Amino acid sequence: MSNLIMYCLSLHNKNYKIIKDLGYVPVGLGKDSFSSDWLTDKTGDNMSEKNPYYGEYSFHYWFWKNKIDEIKDGTWIGFCAYRRFWLKNKDTIFTQQKTNFLSDIPNEWNNYNVILGPQFFINKMSFSKMVKHGLRSLINYPPAIFEKKRNIKFHFNAFHGFGKLDKAIDLLEEKDREDFRKFTEENTSYNMGNMFICNSKEIIKDYYNSVFPWLKRCEKIFGYDLSSYGNARIYGFLAERFLPYWFNKYTKPLSWPIIFFDINSNQIK
Repeated sequence: MSNLIMYCLSLHNKNYKIIKDLGYVPVGLGKDSFSSDWLTDKTGDNMSEKNPYYGEYSFHYWFWKNKIDEIKDGTWIGFCAYRRFWLKNKDTIFTQQKTNFLSDIPNEWNNYNVILGPQFFINKMSFSKMVKHGLRSLINYPPAIFEKKRNIKFHFNAFHGFGKLDKAIDLLEEKDREDFRKFTEENTSYNMGNMFICNSKEIIKDYYNSVFPWLKRCEKIFGYDLSSYGNARIYGFLAERFLPYWFNKYTKPLSWPIIFFDINSNQIK
């Protein structure tokens, strides 16, 4: 592999060989029993007990506190998951071949320091689904009856708890508070995947130094007595919206394709 370290997160020990064969670093998260060959979030300074609420960010915390300083300056550091992978290039037609997965640094990246996923449009939900999950949000924000008005804030209110996003935004540092609020109110999409690739340790550290203290403050109002998938992983979902905002504001990112491919049910050839 070229000057790229790709951490591939998985919930299943059985995925080790597949991930390793791709040239990626296997990262085990969650309750499965992982062999000693895996990198996990359970050693050193960690928050592994919060994984059900933070999702992949329990590893990001571990990486921040235990690993990032060991990596050589200028290395591209990337993150993917056992169901979401970066493609080799923008023209790739995915055929389950290993050669379709990102392994080398494309020439198109030369003028960028951060790679983000493509835009994920959250305003395409059916009307019936919107009423089922977001009736309260719709009553409080009638313009969402129109697809172009279903912004990030409306979607979050509908699926992850009404009013929680604004309460969380109120806890952001002043330099980001209103900019992020504006981002959630003016956009109907964000870079998908809660994934990024970056060639600067300092940029990644700056991001971690922004997102983790914020989420820690959010714990004081949301806690951990949370039910249902949409609420239990509240901190991961907050970070998923904050990540594209932060990298687009503070860096020069390039959008790159991601493929949804579950290696548990599909074989990589």
